[in-house]
Amino acid sequence: MNGVLPVYKPANMSSAQVVARIKKYLNVKKAGHTGTLDPFATGLVLVALGKATRIARFLLESEKTYFATVLLGIQTDTYDRTGQVTFMTLPSQMASITQDQIKNAVSQFLGVQEQVAPSFSALKHEGQPLYKLARKGIMITKPPRTIKISRIDIARMELPEVDLVIQCSAGTYIRSIAHDLGQMLGCGAHVKELIRTGSGSFTLDRALPLENISSEDSRGKDQFQKRARDCMVSMSQSLSFLPKIVASRHLAEKIRHGQPIHAEDTQMSMEPCQENSYIRIIDKEDHLLAVVSFDSQQRKFVYACVFAG
Repeated sequence: MNGVLPVYKPANMSSAQVVARIKKYLNVKKAGHTGTLDPFATGLVLVALGKATRIARFLLESEKTYFATVLLGIQTDTYDRTGQVTFMTLPSQMASITQDQIKNAVSQFLGVQEQVAPSFSALKHEGQPLYKLARKGIMITKPPRTIKISRIDIARMELPEVDLVIQCSAGTYIRSIAHDLGQMLGCGAHVKELIRTGSGSFTLDRALPLENISSEDSRGKDQFQKRARDCMVSMSQSLSFLPKIVASRHLAEKIRHGQPIHAEDTQMSMEPCQENSYIRIIDKEDHLLAVVSFDSQQRKFVYACVFAG
C-alpha cells in the first residue's frame, strides 16, 4: 500500500501506537504519522504508508483544525485534564467573569503571535522530550515559537465551559491557548476535551475508525483492510495543495532516468508557482512521479523526491 490513510484516533492512545496498530492490521513495513496528537485527544491522525512516508514532511506543515472544550476556573500542570491541579479560582471570582470578557479575550488570539509550549510536550531539550523531564519534576520552558491562528470561534459558552473551533498553523499547542486564556481572564483554565477535525485538505468525516482487532480475528482484519483501501488517499491527491505539472511522455522518461529537468521541459503544462515552493509532477492518470522545487537562476527544477522508475 502506498498512500495516506486518515485515521480516527481514540482517546488514551499515542500517535506512535496508532501507527503500530495500522502496520499490524495492514501488514505494512513502512508507516509513519504526519503530526503528533496528544494521547488524551481524539480525532484525525494521518498515517503515511509505503512510499508515501517520503511525502510526510510536506504534510507536516499543513494547517490543523480543532474542536476544544476549555474548562475555566481550574489550571493544571499539563494544561489539560490529565494533569495535576495547580490553581483553582474562587467561585466568587469565577462568577464575576462575563461572556463579553471571554469573547474579547478569545478574539485576541487571532493572527500571528508568539506561543510558549507546555512543559509537558514532545518538544526536546538536550535530546530528551520535555514531558519525560517534567515527570521527573524538571520543568523546562522553551523559547516562544511563532504560530498563526487563522480562525478561532466560540461554538458554545456554558460557563465554566467554553467550546472553541480553532484553525491554526502546524506546531500550535491548543493546550497553551487554553492556559493563556485562563491567565488573561485571571481564573486559570485547561483543555477538557480536544478533537482534531482537520489537517490540510483531510477532514475527520473521511477518517477510518481505529478498531481493536485480535490477532486471531482474520475476518475482522480482512474487513479492516477493505475499509482502509476505501479510505486511502493517493500520494498525488494527498499533495493537492501543491501546484502541479502534468508530465508529457518525454518529461516522464527524463524523471525515470533521473535526468535534469529544465523550464522548457514543462512550459506547456506548468501551473504558476513561486520560487522555492514545492511542485508535484504527475502523469495523465494522476500518479505522482516526483516532487520538485524550481531554481529560477538556473532555470531548472531540483528533485525533492522521485517515485517514477
